[in-house]
Amino acid sequence: MKKTLLTLFLMAGLLSLQAAEPQKTTVNVAKAQQQENAAEIRFDSLSHDFGKFSAKDPVVKCVFKFTNVGSAPLIIHQAIASCGCTVPTYTKEPVKPGEKGQIEVTYNGKGKFTGRFSKNITVRTNARETNTVRLTISGEMTE
Repeated sequence: MKKTLLTLFLMAGLLSLQAAEPQKTTVNVAKAQQQENAAEIRFDSLSHDFGKFSAKDPVVKCVFKFTNVGSAPLIIHQAIASCGCTVPTYTKEPVKPGEKGQIEVTYNGKGKFTGRFSKNITVRTNARETNTVRLTISGEMTE
């Protein structure tokens, strides 16, 4: 009797493991498909140095260019500067795989102290690997 019960429990356990296995496989396939159909952002450069510029003309601009190297449309959710004197503007439409986009950054040093500065721009996207990227601008405003 004990052997029969033990055999029944073992068979029930094996059947439940076999029934659960296809679900795991389905989940793994779905994850693999999501990874294959994912956006990925690659910037030409992550930093820009304006060098020296005069406080008489305190507004300077630069452009950070990027490419969607993934296989799905890339969407920029946000581009936030670390300071109110720095304003990023970016491509609002989804960037198709293989296409380029840009983030233009304007620094306005009017009314600010002269000297060296460094500001960060945090970019958040739907990219799989690099969904958050930090860009840096720097320079020296002289009198």
